[in-house]
Formats: sequence, structure tokens, C-alpha cells
Amino acid sequence: MKRRDFGQYCGLARALELVGERWALLIVRDLTVRPRRYTDLQAGLPGIPTNVLATRLKELEQAGVVERRVAPSPQRGVVYALTPIGQELEPAILALGRWGSKQLGDPQPGDHVSAEGVTLNLRAAFKPDEAVGVTASFEIHAREIVLHAVLVDGKLESGVGALPGKPDLKITAEITDDDLASYRAIIRAAKSGHVDLEGDQKLLATFLRVFTTPRA
Repeated sequence: MKRRDFGQYCGLARALELVGERWALLIVRDLTVRPRRYTDLQAGLPGIPTNVLATRLKELEQAGVVERRVAPSPQRGVVYALTPIGQELEPAILALGRWGSKQLGDPQPGDHVSAEGVTLNLRAAFKPDEAVGVTASFEIHAREIVLHAVLVDGKLESGVGALPGKPDLKITAEITDDDLASYRAIIRAAKSGHVDLEGDQKLLATFLRVFTTPRA
């Protein structure tokens, strides 16, 4: 497959040549959250043909955006991870996510939500100014999706899965059968009180203040 070459001496054009092919930024999105096996990436991007995933990973490796690593113990095999150059894409990914969220309509049949996607949406919604002076940990559950967010004086650390210890507030969102377990659905459930809370319930207001966007 021939790579796109715009013939433009422009940073944006070069960026699109490296990561602008279909599915490439979604692969980067998932790897921004955590290293993944090939099969994990395939499962998180159910619409991607296997040959396209293989091609995109090869292209991203050649561009120095992605690298292969030996999986940490007790796992075996190889995982794909972002290089330092690839990690520099996170602010752009978050900015595109914020812009794209404003264009989202209602979920359509067949739409898919991944834990990595919800985590990136949470990071994109994060308002550091509202988190200044706040130290708190949250664990968010929505159906099979579990993620965590830790605030330390205006800074956020977030990822997929439960926290190793007990969070300050565990939020379990009640998602209706006809809705996706998306970032928006989680925020709507929290706003409407359709959540089960364990821990310091006063922190729910903090969670909403720090992570709610105008369109959520």
C-alpha cells in the first residue's frame, strides 16, 4: 500500500503522512493509554481488517511512533507501545477528541465503546484549573468497563482497570440497556444520580466539576 505523500513542506502535512492513514490515530489512541498485544488492538477496534491493522502497525513502527516490546511478567510474547515520539501525540489526540466530541450525535447501531476510548475521553474532558488543590482517587465502573483517575493538585493520572488500593470514591454507573457505556453516559448517570457510590460521596461533585464538559 503506497503511503500518502502531499509534497508539502509543512508540519501538518508531514504529520498526516505519518499518522493520517485510516485507523492509525485510533491505534495511537489505544496505545496512549497502555501497551497492547496485537490481539488486544484487534479486539478494541472491531471494525479493522487484520491486514490493515498489520499494515498500520508496520507503518507506525517505520515512522518511529510505535515499537515492539517484550511483554512484562507474568505475560508472554510481544506488546506494541508508543515511543517517546509517539507519546508526544497525546495532546493532539486529546485536542482532536475534544473537537470531535462536539460533533457527535446519538450512538448508532453497531457503534463500539472501548475502555481505552473512555479513558481518553476522560483525559480530554479533564479541567486542570478545577482540580488545583484537589487530591482524590476515583474508580469508575460502567458495565464491563473499569477505569481509574487519580488527582494530585491539578494533575491527572488515569488508566484502564481498578486501582491497586481502595479509591476515595468508587462510582458504578447505571447504564440503560439501549445506551453505550460511553464517557457521556457515565457523566449523565452521575449527574442524574443513577450511580452506586462507595466511599466519600461528597467527591461526586468534585468528579463532575473536574470532568464534565459543556456538551456531556
